[in-house]
Amino acid sequence: MTAPTVESARETRIFIRHSHDLPAGHEYGIWIAIAGARGRGEAGKELDNIPARLEAAFSDIASDWLELGREMGSEPTAPLSHTPACATNVSDFGEMLAWTRIIDDLVAEDARRVLVICDDPWLFRQLATLSNVSVGAAPSLWRRRSGLFVRGYLARLVYAIRAARDTVVLRKHRVGLKKGGTWLHVYGHPQSTAAGRDGYFGDLPQQIPALWRLLHVDCQRARALELSEGGKIVSLRAWGSLFNALLLPFARWRPARSHSTGPYKWLFRRAAALEGGTAQPAALRWQILCQKAWAQDVSPEIVAWPWENHSWERQFVTVSQELGIRTLGYQHSVIGGQMLNYSPRSCPAGLGSLPDNIFCTGQSTLDQLVGWGIPEARLAIGGALRFSSPAQVRYDPGSPVFVALPFDHRIAAEMVSAVMDCAEEGRIFLVRDHPMTPFEFGSNQYVRRADGPLTMQKSVSAVLYAATTVGLEALVAGLPTLRFRSGSRLSIDIMPAGLNVPATDSRSLKTDLSRASCPAPVERGRVFAEADLTTWRACLQTV
Repeated sequence: MTAPTVESARETRIFIRHSHDLPAGHEYGIWIAIAGARGRGEAGKELDNIPARLEAAFSDIASDWLELGREMGSEPTAPLSHTPACATNVSDFGEMLAWTRIIDDLVAEDARRVLVICDDPWLFRQLATLSNVSVGAAPSLWRRRSGLFVRGYLARLVYAIRAARDTVVLRKHRVGLKKGGTWLHVYGHPQSTAAGRDGYFGDLPQQIPALWRLLHVDCQRARALELSEGGKIVSLRAWGSLFNALLLPFARWRPARSHSTGPYKWLFRRAAALEGGTAQPAALRWQILCQKAWAQDVSPEIVAWPWENHSWERQFVTVSQELGIRTLGYQHSVIGGQMLNYSPRSCPAGLGSLPDNIFCTGQSTLDQLVGWGIPEARLAIGGALRFSSPAQVRYDPGSPVFVALPFDHRIAAEMVSAVMDCAEEGRIFLVRDHPMTPFEFGSNQYVRRADGPLTMQKSVSAVLYAATTVGLEALVAGLPTLRFRSGSRLSIDIMPAGLNVPATDSRSLKTDLSRASCPAPVERGRVFAEADLTTWRACLQTV
């Protein structure tokens, strides 16, 4: 590429290229690699503070995504996608909006020549629609799109076969089942037991023996059979239809033409292709069909579940309203300002898509929901059923650093790599993966797999986390805590308003760990209130 003249450089200072089509180093002053692309350039020429820029840009576009989510949510196939629900932990649509905002800001503000390295074929084409950018050859799209299409269809076909098989095997869960009653609709969490303990509701099934548990379709058949041995636990898969199972391979989210050809058309096409490249649409369709069939068959009086305001939950609320079923959502974890799926703003029916009542773990999250427009009359503090016992971990500067990996494997890999880079004699790291998404990594004498959660450790020198409640547990326990921010994708800040944790990244981790100190005391009850069994019983026990 010929170096631009001084005159043209004033007009075009942003160069969009993929990693196999990079210009000579003298043709730009600084570079940024986005959306997981690998950078190149002399030391010191990378755009600074990318993790913080990404987080700030996401905050800027949050309202845009919520508005788009509300528009998308009324479309026929919207329930088969996490994008319309603005589910930050499973859809990166908002992150793509944020990268676009970053580059658009650079066009307007940065006086230097900036090389933007982008290997994502859809995001590349979206950036090419910006004004005053110079665009090179775009990464191949058809091969990636075709591969996702084939892979997605095969994945949904396999899912359909398993769904049909499980419906037959688990049909016995429907035999002799008492109609009506009060139910907990739960996931097959590793910490749940057949004896009555639940990974989300703690010992509530033991405290209220009349409760039944209904397992989400995400709970695999073997695990469902294992849990059902204790009685009063059945799998939602038992209410599947063989005919509906045959149609699952064709389940896909198809954005409306107004979105797939509009200003963000490449990002909409990207989201649809990525979600369509998995079995996810089939799983969501199966959940929605099975829960409706179960509700019509069992006619429960009350159903409570770990509420996150996903698309399948909104569908369940609608069905429950039609059948006269009372609904209770349990805000079981934490709600940070970036966890947009909890906001009713993306719901086409607004507050009508929310459960009749929502129980919160503490006042801090209740305040967050009120700030997002949920009437306080529909909210109550049910307490922290999952975190009934505070962590008794002792701070000891000579102990290992506890590393809590997130649900997202790409961020988990970046965290492990950062830990490996700063591991040395005298500093040991204990790495704990997310219980719902195990993560394999190579151990050595300084970086080892933790033998249990944070609460099982006797002492630690610090806690490093990303997008997991473990960070909040550590903060409340008074331990030095650092929040890891990825430079390649958004690391969701789960902290409630008013609670701030020092942020770190791959470059600054070693320095930040040496500076980490015990935080100011945090009132545990405001975040993880004591379980209020009186309130739970009053809501869940039927006459």
